[in-house]
Amino acid sequence: MRLKSLNIIKHTMKKKNLSLNKSIAEREKSSLVENVFSSVASHYDLMNDLMSIGRHRSWKKAMIKWLSPQPGTRILDVGGGTGDIALGVLKQAGNPGPEVIVADINPNMLEVGQNRALDRGVLEEISWVVADAESLPFPNKSVDIYVTAFCLRNVSRLDVALSEAFRVLKPGGRFMCLEFSRIQLPIFSFFYDAWSFKAIPRIGAYVANDREAYEYLVKSIRQFPDQETFQEIIEAANFSYVRTKNLSGGIVAIHSGWRS
Repeated sequence: MRLKSLNIIKHTMKKKNLSLNKSIAEREKSSLVENVFSSVASHYDLMNDLMSIGRHRSWKKAMIKWLSPQPGTRILDVGGGTGDIALGVLKQAGNPGPEVIVADINPNMLEVGQNRALDRGVLEEISWVVADAESLPFPNKSVDIYVTAFCLRNVSRLDVALSEAFRVLKPGGRFMCLEFSRIQLPIFSFFYDAWSFKAIPRIGAYVANDREAYEYLVKSIRQFPDQETFQEIIEAANFSYVRTKNLSGGIVAIHSGWRS
């Protein structure tokens, strides 16, 4: 049954023509992503503010509010190196809060998050682990919540990452993903494209001295599945009760599912 589900995922992705504009092999994409995020780590949150005109903060708050973290739960934040989601979860849950594990493939991003947590007096509530979303170093059925923001579009094998999410979740556990998606208001598409392909790389060159990294980030957004397709992929990965919420007219979407 699991093999059948994974085959459905691969067929769905092929059917929807989700291949990269530049034919980047899986192993090459992993190396590219590592280099990009190592390059931008120290400027990542500033660039997010500039790229989204500050909206990324409200998007993350909306996801955490829907997640409604509870004391005593074990939460895995995948690709959450800079700590935004982990710190937001602790703030939302109150005291005593949940146990939070931040897993990120990039040590530079984790260092940014650790320093931010220390600055806020968060010493023991968050664990920081260097880990690949496609090969998580956690036991089966070991976490209550798997949460990720702006990460899954950067993995080489989306089907494998979702299979890992399902594996580490306990029965009854929740999957939640915040990711860029497809704008639902055609009238804004022209302006959004101009901002994405013209302004953002220039901002990246000026602020982070790395135009190519931000050109990649823009392309990765456009190459990721749209809301409907990604929901189908999540369902094919055996998640139940999958729902999607659009934010800012579909610029980003929150995807929620459960492990039965």
